[in-house]
Amino acid sequence: MKTSTKVVLAFELWRDIKQHMVVYILLAMVVMSAFSVIYFTHLNRQSTSELETLLAQRDELDIEWRNLLLEQNSLAEHSAIESKAEKLLNMVKPNAKSEVIVTLK
Repeated sequence: MKTSTKVVLAFELWRDIKQHMVVYILLAMVVMSAFSVIYFTHLNRQSTSELETLLAQRDELDIEWRNLLLEQNSLAEHSAIESKAEKLLNMVKPNAKSEVIVTLK
């Protein structure tokens, strides 16, 4: 090809691009819109997955909290404290003869 035909071809190409500029801009916007839909769908799925993980963790912690409350209540019972004092510290209930009553005047 000669240089003159290359120049003519370049001018025709430029004129064609200018003539269809709106179509090219719309095409670019459609492609950008498609990629943004894909990206935000991905973010939504990640957020949903993280939410499900956090809800499961909350449920596990709630179950653990209930178990700890039950354990606390059972350990706070008078009979449990009394039996542990007897077993671990060798404590006994005082009898009537070993009791000393102190009165304040």
